[in-house]
Amino acid sequence: MKALVKYADEADAIEVREYPDPIAAAGEVLVRVHSVGVCGSDIHMWHNTQSKSSVQKLPVVLGHESAGVIAAVGASVEGWSVGERVVCETAASICGACALCRTGRYNLCPQRQGYGLARDGAMAEYVVAEPRVLHRIPEGVTFDVAALTEPYAVAYNAVVERSGVKPGSLVVIQGAGTIGINALQIARLSGAGTTVVLGTAIDGQRLATAREYGADHAIDITAEDPIAFVRSLHDGLGADLVVDATGVSAALEQSLLLVRPGGAIAKVGWGPQPLGFTLDPLVKRAVTLYGCYSHTWSTWESVLRLFAGGVLAPGGIIGGVYPLEQWREAFSAMERGHNVKSVLRTPSGLKEVGA
Repeated sequence: MKALVKYADEADAIEVREYPDPIAAAGEVLVRVHSVGVCGSDIHMWHNTQSKSSVQKLPVVLGHESAGVIAAVGASVEGWSVGERVVCETAASICGACALCRTGRYNLCPQRQGYGLARDGAMAEYVVAEPRVLHRIPEGVTFDVAALTEPYAVAYNAVVERSGVKPGSLVVIQGAGTIGINALQIARLSGAGTTVVLGTAIDGQRLATAREYGADHAIDITAEDPIAFVRSLHDGLGADLVVDATGVSAALEQSLLLVRPGGAIAKVGWGPQPLGFTLDPLVKRAVTLYGCYSHTWSTWESVLRLFAGGVLAPGGIIGGVYPLEQWREAFSAMERGHNVKSVLRTPSGLKEVGA
């Protein structure tokens, strides 16, 4: 099969290769991938700027935002049939026995292995999955949209499950990429009174997309002081919730200046850079800092229901759909701020009518 493979621990060590077809063993299913979203982590893998502790397998097939069709069912698998349209969660394997797994928080399992890092991912014609990570794609939801379930689940976990936005809240979102704009949509659904999305000069098009999705304010922080602006809103004390979706460690320092006393910060973005500032404001202002990581079965089901009901309309963030061989163009379009989200199609996805 064709697969997009990171083959060495160095920058630009990615290419489309012929890769062995995976086989569904007992207790597994084989999914024929149709569409797969490009994540910022995939771009980091391209440049080899990812957290070095995260990559546990080389070569490794990239990709974890997938949608496809069950192609084969292994022995002892019940309740799933060939031909069903499915999406796969990112936790390719878990121990199933630790306290976190047994209490439903398997996203935090110390033995968790994720697609595209420790297990071969979905930027390929086929991917193997355990039934526990499968979700049926609702009727009327296309493969391209279904492939965005994962990034919306990330935003849902941060905004709803971790920080619990309340109606009327002032919500500030740092970062105008996929997770930032997804968090905007979830915050608005949760009743946020005012939403502010922050970006930089490269984010002109993405900030425009944020406005289209209902952001009350979309600010280029290189042209306007975001802290002064946020303090001009509501009672002047700052944001009830700040969502850090930047992937830059220094953004947390800005978060501490944006949030109100007693408010909350939901940190979603990964940042390998060390902190060079004090966390004393976190203490003095009694701010709650939430680390937000991954998601669980119920998160995915909630997002898919929102897709099915048309409450969430993710199609507007897809800036381009590309054949697998055009991965470099798809990655670059996101990196330069042209696309909020790029989607790759496998050969099967290109042939599928209505994919």
